[in-house]
Amino acid sequence: MEGLTLDALTQVAGYFAALSEPTRLQILSLLRDKERNVGELAELCGYTSANISRHLAILSKHGLVAKENRGTSVFYRIADESIYTLCDVVCGSLLKQLEDKARSQKEFAQTTRLAKER
Repeated sequence: MEGLTLDALTQVAGYFAALSEPTRLQILSLLRDKERNVGELAELCGYTSANISRHLAILSKHGLVAKENRGTSVFYRIADESIYTLCDVVCGSLLKQLEDKARSQKEFAQTTRLAKER
């Protein structure tokens, strides 16, 4: 981030804001393996096509997805594959935190139980 202008940092913040909604992360995950149209994404996510279209517009605005018209359908694909590197790093870090927390809670419960038994 060093050397970025305020305008560039604002764009970076918008990029992260686009990733701050679980449905958009779900869409990105579904597009990881293959391109899909709005109807497919809506069905797989369990939302309306209008809702998915709104999320896709935000992802497109920030350069995360690209679209291609094919007849009467519009297909979406990932525009920047590096998004998965970012998501994998963040998800891996969160998983480690959750595992550490669970381990600490288990150790605390065992210590508390042993103390009560004495």
